[in-house]
Amino acid sequence: MSFKSKGEQSTRSFVSKKWTFLLCLGCFCAGMLFTNRMGTVPESKGIMQTTAVEAEKLKLISEGCNLKAKEEKHVSKDIIGEVFKTQHAIQTFDKTISNLEMELAAARAAQESLLSGSPFSTDVSTAESSSKRKYLMVIGINTAFSSRTRRDSVRATWMPQGEKRKKLEDEKGIIVRFVIGHSATTGGILDRAIEAEDKKHGDFLRLDHVEGYLELSAKTKIYFATAVALWDADFYVKVDDDVHVNIATLGETLVRHRKKPRVYIGCMKSGPVLSQKGVRYHEPEHWKFGEAGNKYFRHATGQLYAISKDMATYISINQHVLHKYANEDVSLGSWFIGLDVEHIDDRRLCCGTPPDCEWKAQAGNICVASFDWSCSGICRSANRIKEVHRRCGEGEREREREREH
Repeated sequence: MSFKSKGEQSTRSFVSKKWTFLLCLGCFCAGMLFTNRMGTVPESKGIMQTTAVEAEKLKLISEGCNLKAKEEKHVSKDIIGEVFKTQHAIQTFDKTISNLEMELAAARAAQESLLSGSPFSTDVSTAESSSKRKYLMVIGINTAFSSRTRRDSVRATWMPQGEKRKKLEDEKGIIVRFVIGHSATTGGILDRAIEAEDKKHGDFLRLDHVEGYLELSAKTKIYFATAVALWDADFYVKVDDDVHVNIATLGETLVRHRKKPRVYIGCMKSGPVLSQKGVRYHEPEHWKFGEAGNKYFRHATGQLYAISKDMATYISINQHVLHKYANEDVSLGSWFIGLDVEHIDDRRLCCGTPPDCEWKAQAGNICVASFDWSCSGICRSANRIKEVHRRCGEGEREREREREH
């Protein structure tokens, strides 16, 4: 009994453990199955739905970006077009301002002369009558009260007189005048002598300027300002009264540069800066040019040089702030430093006197200007300029060119 009873209990216990294990396993599997159905599947659907929504959003964003890019591209083209239009308008406006400044400078010079009652006012009628006329060049011959014999020698050689000078102005557009200011005593004997000489020849340009050798830089400024106010020319020339000039050759030379807006033409040099007191061409402001022994910047020698209208107008507008050095040619060169100006070095503007200019003329290379470097002009020019003119002047060649034209 007891043995049987123990066996039954053992079997029942074994069965109970076996079914318990199976039941637990079944429950576990059922739980796993239930968990996969309730958790995994819905989550997958959610991801798929989310992905689809995000894709739709990305598509819309992409389309929006493309539309925005197209709009930006169109706007960019419009902006570039507007920029070009604005630049063109600014350039036109600048040109208009420049022209107005030129006209204002000319009007101011004429008005100041009228108000001051200076000799310049005698030329106002000339300015009014020739305001619409375009000239090739204005040649200003720098002279002094004591240079009567030099002026007469120039009149007798290369400067046309009377009807010939008028024909030169009317047909060739070339103005030639002796340039002089007034004495420290306005209306004194020196001024009356010039007035009498001008009445006889009518070939002076009087400046509102007190004459003096140390005032040549100031005289140069006033000359260009006055000339550009009186005559509308392509070029303005300054030459000394002891230099021989071939006018037709000068005109041919300048015409080659007519289309250039800003030119400075002459024999370019770079001489030493002289710091020693008492020597000729002493430079009081030598320290501005560096150490002792330095040279000046390149500039045209003062015997003859030419500048275009834009540069003469620049001098006229800014004459009150342009610095004056002791030497007039250095002053002019300094005014153009930092500006967009073409420097033209033409050695025909500084030939020597015979035989130099004569040999060149025989070779067909006629000189524009001739002088002696040792004298900064023709030595004893009042006596020798006729010989220079005979041997180096244009002569028959000039007359042949006139007949051709």
